[in-house]
Amino acid sequence: QVQLVESGGGLVQAGGSLRLSCAASGPLFSHRILGWFRQAPGKEREFGAAISWSGGSTYYADSVKGRFTISRDNAKNTVYLQINSLKPEDTATYYCAAQNPYYEGTYYYTSDYDFWGQGTQVTVSS
Repeated sequence: QVQLVESGGGLVQAGGSLRLSCAASGPLFSHRILGWFRQAPGKEREFGAAISWSGGSTYYADSVKGRFTISRDNAKNTVYLQINSLKPEDTATYYCAAQNPYYEGTYYYTSDYDFWGQGTQVTVSS
């Protein structure tokens, strides 16, 4: 079983930056693809970014490319999401998620992930 705890959200002005963290506990962290999703009120949860086991490969939704950077520290069992140039439309609850080890499916569907954190709120004021 994997437990994920996000932190780092908050209220920020448009144009600002935030760094979200997700601390994981449980086995085989370094063998899991990790992802960040977000969900705005009244909308479906959407993919933001994902990172491979080693961190050598990263994947982003087109809507966030150039502003979001995902990274991981396997020694600390932590995944990060750096968000720059924040916009009001980035306002959402941000969730980190972990796949089962050695999963060979895709990375951009919520169904690709078996473990989820409780989320951290990001609010961007204009």
